[in-house]
Amino acid sequence: MASAPLSAPLPLFVCLLLASGFVQSGKLLVVPMDGSHWFTMRSVVEKLIQRGHEVVAVMPEVSWQLGQSLNFTVKTYSTSYTLEDLDREFKVFADARWETWEQRLFFILKGSSYRFFELVFSHCKSLFSDKELVGYIKESSFDAVLLDPFDVCGLIVAKYFSLPSVIFTRGVFCHYLEEGAQCPGPLSYVPTLLSGLPDAMTFTERLQNQMFFLGEHLFCTYFFKKALDIASEILQAPITAYDLFSHTSVWLLRTDFVVDYPRPVMPNMVFIGGINCHRGGPLPKEFEAHINASGEHGIVVFSLGSMVSEIPEEKAMEIAEGLGRIPQTVLWRYTGTPPPNLAKNTILVKWLPQNDLLGHPKTRAFITHSGSHGIYEGICNGVPMVMMPLFGDQMDNAKRMETRGAGVTLNVLEMTSDDLANALKTVINDKSYKDNIMRLSSLHKDRPIEPLDLAVFWVEFVMRHKGAPHLRPAAHDLTWYQYHSLDVIGFLLAIVLTVAFIVFQCCAYGCRKCFGKKGRVKKAHKSKAH
Repeated sequence: MASAPLSAPLPLFVCLLLASGFVQSGKLLVVPMDGSHWFTMRSVVEKLIQRGHEVVAVMPEVSWQLGQSLNFTVKTYSTSYTLEDLDREFKVFADARWETWEQRLFFILKGSSYRFFELVFSHCKSLFSDKELVGYIKESSFDAVLLDPFDVCGLIVAKYFSLPSVIFTRGVFCHYLEEGAQCPGPLSYVPTLLSGLPDAMTFTERLQNQMFFLGEHLFCTYFFKKALDIASEILQAPITAYDLFSHTSVWLLRTDFVVDYPRPVMPNMVFIGGINCHRGGPLPKEFEAHINASGEHGIVVFSLGSMVSEIPEEKAMEIAEGLGRIPQTVLWRYTGTPPPNLAKNTILVKWLPQNDLLGHPKTRAFITHSGSHGIYEGICNGVPMVMMPLFGDQMDNAKRMETRGAGVTLNVLEMTSDDLANALKTVINDKSYKDNIMRLSSLHKDRPIEPLDLAVFWVEFVMRHKGAPHLRPAAHDLTWYQYHSLDVIGFLLAIVLTVAFIVFQCCAYGCRKCFGKKGRVKKAHKSKAH
């Protein structure tokens, strides 16, 4: 009888023992990107640590978000700039968001906004100047590197140390996703990144898409020149963007086809849209109080993202006036100087639990800058959106939500207080917006595996197998004319022309033999008659 209590947990112990064998601990190098890019990558890193993997992150000493409360090994390196330099240059870049598109492009080309990106690109040179850190990475025998490709440094690290790489990103600025994965992107129905075009394009829009594509190739050569010069110096060979992106083992893309338009994909492209979504938790008392005080009208959540702290005063006043014209209580994440005309229904907070607020049943609308994190939180919680895109992929995200009837897009530079008030009233009072976002939410959640688990699986897959060469298409080994089968087309065309030429010559010879002989006979008859 004494042995009976021990027999009950025995099957459970055996199952746990067997299950532990499926997770082979490995060693992962992480090269993150600062800012909001780090938020979701960090969730993958923490899940990998929970599963027993050793994780080492290499980070610059100067950053906004990277060094906060980390529970894994961090190796830092000094930079050539200070936090004040980073803040100053980012402010110049951020202020340019409130200019017209043409002015923003001018600022980037002139260099005033581009200097921020030069600082971001330059820290990789500092990493490789740290000989002790380089030696540590070389001797540590990492299984793979998890990286954000925006600042290119992670790609340089992967190539320098010959490590299989997993890219973690919403998308790749410029055309390097298509080139690096050898993934076709027909311009007839695949909009160019940052074009803000739909997939069902008119002739004019297809013409615009072609022009965007050509302009992108010219602009990207300029934009990434500094980064590629640094890569060439580190790797001691001329380096192109294709050289860096084409060796990626797996692409973890923070999107899915609920947001993005259907298009061709490659087998090493894994879609993990909504990885930042989670079930809403209890709210802090101050926010519960605001929600309870809102009555039957409910609340509107307003945030322009973690990186936008201030708005020009004139624009802030216009927004405040528009918000004051709706009956809902507005919770506005804003750290700038409060607009003097702020209405009683608008509450400014320096921070808000965005996902938890969006998950509350009394939330009626979400005003967002259309960053991918906010868009997916809006979808997961089924909240219709008023979108104010500022830069980057935000215009594309807003267009996709607008074409699906889940929100209204406003031009933040041109909108008036009336435009904002009318947009909010539309998405709150027109039932179709709520129905459409709920339909998207249902589609997004109907999946066999959660995005975080999927991302973790593929990182572990690359670590276990030292890459994923079986997913690498043979297109990487073809020249441009072989890829488009121009040599085959030329060969077949030569055969057709040769056969046509031979047939023509045979016909011509036959005609000469037949009709030429008759002509000579007739001439002979004529001469005899004379």
